[in-house]
Amino acid sequence: MSARPAYRPACVAGDGGLLDVAEAIAAEWAALGVRGSFLARSIDTGEQLGFDVDEPVPLASVVKVPLALVALDRIATGDFDAARQVTVDPATSSVGPTGLAAFRHPATVAVGDLLLLMLSVSDNAAADALLDLVTVDQVDAALRAWGCSGLRVRHRLNRMYECAAGAVGDDFSLALELAIRDGRSGRHTIETLDPAQANIGTASALVDLLQRVWRDEIAHPDATAELRRLMGAQVFTHRLASELRADTLRVSGKTGTFLHPRHEIGVVESESGDLVAMAALTRSDRRAALAPDIDLAIGIGARHAFEALRR
Repeated sequence: MSARPAYRPACVAGDGGLLDVAEAIAAEWAALGVRGSFLARSIDTGEQLGFDVDEPVPLASVVKVPLALVALDRIATGDFDAARQVTVDPATSSVGPTGLAAFRHPATVAVGDLLLLMLSVSDNAAADALLDLVTVDQVDAALRAWGCSGLRVRHRLNRMYECAAGAVGDDFSLALELAIRDGRSGRHTIETLDPAQANIGTASALVDLLQRVWRDEIAHPDATAELRRLMGAQVFTHRLASELRADTLRVSGKTGTFLHPRHEIGVVESESGDLVAMAALTRSDRRAALAPDIDLAIGIGARHAFEALRR
């Protein structure tokens, strides 16, 4: 039997130097047993580098960025009020480790603060409470109307946990094993890890979205301004920002994690005016809930990309 051909990512880059950086990031990921997509683009010059940028990937909590944009656009155009009060009851709300999803008692929160919780601490209950106001179908339709052809929104956040529990009950270590096995075979037991049924995006579509948000080229300008502010409030800095910690840099991002996918999208801004949008979408074959070396590899790749693309 002939050996299976080695995986070789399809790299994109504006020149030979940028291609070297893209290949080095892909090689570092591969050495850790990670596959995925990566794209970094200078918002000012359009120069970019990355690999496998058009592969559709289940987004996990990265989907909260387009959800937020649609909700903020509805607020900016007067469809509903950011001060509107919403009660979230743990008996019926979504599962998750942070924010309202971790509460034990009902809480009443304004719509604007649901957005803050959703983006700053990746609160699933806040996200699904917003999806009671702006439905999945409405979010998906708005993205299509805005020309975001590489993004699809198909389900609520809690659907990820429902599908995993439907396959394995409460044994999420088994769910992780199934996710890894199915990633190799392409036959998905957990529906929300199947690109044909999940909330999905490509690295190129996500970077396009960030570029349009930072340039005020999509939705209402008040909505894009508020989305930039809220993404700047993210408290998780263990991926893209891990190697970009400096008083002269600002990273505005959104992570996404569920079983073996570990993602982040964001924009790195320098004090001198450089703007680089990035999407790092990864999955690994490691049966571990925590993988700090993979998180750090995302950060190292982000630093190398930013240094190569800054003016």
